[in-house]
Parts: sequence; structure tokens; C-alpha cells
Amino acid sequence: MPIATVNPANGETLKTYEAMGEEELERRLQLAEATFRTYRTTPFAERARLMNKAAGLLDEIQQDIGRVMTTEMGKPIKQARAEAAKCAKAMRWYADHAEELLADEEPAEFDVKDSGASRVLVRYRPLGPVLAVMPWNFPLWQVIRFAAPALMAGNVGLLKHASNVPQTALFLEDLFHQAGYPEGCFQTLLIGSGAVDDILRDERVKAATLTGSEPAGRAVASTSGDMVKKTVLELGGSDPYVVMPSADLDRAAQIAVIARVQNNGQSCIAAKRFIVHTDVYDAFAERFVEGMKALKVGDPMEEDTDVGPLASEQGRDDLEELVDDARRSGAEVLCGGHRLRRPELPGWYYPPTVLAGITREMRIHREEAFGPVATLYRASGLDEAVLIANDSPFGLSSNVWTRDEAEVDRFVRDLEAGAVYVNGMTASHPAFPFGGVKRSGYGRELSGHGIREFCNITTVWHGA
Repeated sequence: MPIATVNPANGETLKTYEAMGEEELERRLQLAEATFRTYRTTPFAERARLMNKAAGLLDEIQQDIGRVMTTEMGKPIKQARAEAAKCAKAMRWYADHAEELLADEEPAEFDVKDSGASRVLVRYRPLGPVLAVMPWNFPLWQVIRFAAPALMAGNVGLLKHASNVPQTALFLEDLFHQAGYPEGCFQTLLIGSGAVDDILRDERVKAATLTGSEPAGRAVASTSGDMVKKTVLELGGSDPYVVMPSADLDRAAQIAVIARVQNNGQSCIAAKRFIVHTDVYDAFAERFVEGMKALKVGDPMEEDTDVGPLASEQGRDDLEELVDDARRSGAEVLCGGHRLRRPELPGWYYPPTVLAGITREMRIHREEAFGPVATLYRASGLDEAVLIANDSPFGLSSNVWTRDEAEVDRFVRDLEAGAVYVNGMTASHPAFPFGGVKRSGYGRELSGHGIREFCNITTVWHGA
């Protein structure tokens, strides 16, 4: 894939970039290693000052970077601005809390005595240069949720961003530079995916994190495993959204629409499989379909647009194939179901779509639908709802709508996912751990768990 900005709203190539050569990559790797030696000892107060400065700069140019993101990957402009604001919030959160999260820990006194020590500490020390392989769908947020904790922990970052968001990638490097970070603390590598393996094998790179597809995750995990390097993977998701009879149906249906089409439906944590108790299935389906039909599909630069284009022509083709396969296998199309053919929208648009009558033989039952396509399932009761929800290779997050506390306890106990959101929509927040199980990956981002992922957890033992 070329490194280029291609506007998904019209297919126009706006800017192309040459991939960095071996000499430039070597220079940047040397710089990262050298910078780490000094930056690792920077006091937390100085790290926080720099991070807060970067957050302030991001706030100042929220509109400008929002337009860049919308141009590169098609998200509605209002969502792009919100993404920039969320990034600044996370940066400030880590600036405020990193020192506390990484403070030395002292084991219980009786354990210290039992070890024969006079004192024992657990200390969190940075690892070194960390490679981040990031996707295009949240081109700022995915990077910041790695970069903010990594830099506050004393690591330095190397970013290999998706090839279709190069301007956003370069903006991120410039943001940290303008904030006053030492040169080499955060560098963007304009390279294709084929160059990642060699960088992972470089001894100067100490760890890696990837958000993206399952095949990409497997490749990074395989090479990192061969090199015995720590990785964190956040891969695909096909999140269940369970609605039980006691739920507030109006609210559940309203949020269901947002949960499915946020970011034009291109979100790993978007609700994708809607599993509804048979007693309220018809009522929920009617409300949900009405809500999906009412969405405005249009130019993502317009303030009132709800759903813009998919980020790539291939992405639209892949989504279309999933829908066509389901239709051929007997699925009922309740709305949408065909690519838009409107002269004023020449880009890679696909309408909000709801499919019912899904069976296990359909590809869309086991594959992630990365776009505004929802699947409806009818469940006879709680047990069947759990079975359907867990009948997926993914386990990123989940949503449950019920007012019955006993049902809540069952879902929290039995759903195979990294998070359970009760009577609300899955969202990421800097204070809460984020990640999945099964083929959705391993490790956690955000919160204290996230900042410690790329630390050397060191036991310091003092003799009596």
C-alpha cells in the first residue's frame, strides 16, 4: 500500500510520501536509543510539564487536526474534534497520575521479614524504545493511548502508523517536538508494513504494541516472540449488545444506533451483534431499524453528517461481501444492504444496515463487520443470550441492558470479554483498563495497568 492521503469521500489522492530508507531508519533508531539513556532519568514533574504542554497545543489546533483526520479516513468532523479533545484529556490524566501509578511499592511487613530482608521495594523502571504499530480508524486516539503512558513512564516511542494517515502520523511527531520533548522521544517512521519485521528484530527496540487486524497481530506477536520481546495486542472485536426484557427499550435502541455507527461503524469496540430476548425482540427491532434509517449519510465535513464514507474502497468491498454472503444464506435485510449510488457521494459510502435471521453458517456471524452493519439475534432467555454472545472468536467488550441485578451478575461472570458495560455503550477512558481476550488480543492499555505494561517491574531487596 502506498503511503498517501486519499480522501475517502471522493477517492482523490491528495498527497503521497516516499518511504524512509535504511539510512534514515538507522539514524532514527540510533536517536531513540541515545535519547532514552537521558530521558529515562527525567523527573516526573518535568515529564508532566511536557505532557501538559502537548495537551494544550492539541487543544489549540483541535479544529485543524480534526479536518486532517476527516480528510484522511472519513470520520464525521464533529467526531474528529471530539477525538482530539479526548486525547488531550488522556494526556493530562497521565500527567497527573503517572508518578502515583509508578510509585515504589512495599510488600507487607510479614513478607519482608519472612524473606530475611530489612526492606523490599518493587520499582517500575522504563524499558526503552517501544514500537507502536497503529491503525487508521482512530488515528490520534490509538496513538495517544500508547504514547501518553509510555512517555510518562520514561520510555521513548517509535510510531509506524497506517499508510493511509501519513499527515496525522507526522502531526503527532511534530506535536511532541513543539511541546519541547527532547529530539528522539517520539518519532514517526514512514514505512510500509513490510519493514516492521526488521525493526522488531532490532535489539534497540525493546517492546511493541499493536492495534489492528488479527493477521497483523499474529505477525508482530510471532516476530516479537522469536526475539523474546514484550507485546501488547488489541485486535478485532465483534461485541455483543444484549437486551433483556427489563431494559429501557427506548434508551437501549437509541444507544444501540450510536454504538453501531460511531466512527462510521469502523471501531473494534463498536457493538456489532445485537442479541435481544424474544419477549422484546420485535419492539426493539422496530425502534433500532427506525433509528438506523434516520441517520444522515453524507459529506463528513458537514456538521450534521452522522455517517461518512468507509476509509478505503477495499474496506467497503469487504463489508459488501459479508452482507451479500448473509443475504444469499437467507438473512433478512431490514434496512440498507446495498452500496450507495448517489452522484453527490462518489466516495466509499455504505448505508446503515440491519440484518436479521443470522445463522452460524454465515460469514458475518464469525467475522468482524467493519462498517455500519448490524446483525440481530433472537434469544429465548439469558442462557441462550450468553451462548450467542460467546459464540465468537473475539472477546473485546460487551454491552448488557437489564435492570435485574441477578442477570447483571450472570453476564459479568459468564461473558467472555475484556469489559462488560451495563446499560450503556462501550467506551475507552484513560482511568480504566482496555483490552480483550481470545483473538481480540492480550495485555491492557490505559489506566495503571496500561502504563505498567512497558515497565521493568523490579524487586529491590535489602539485607538485614
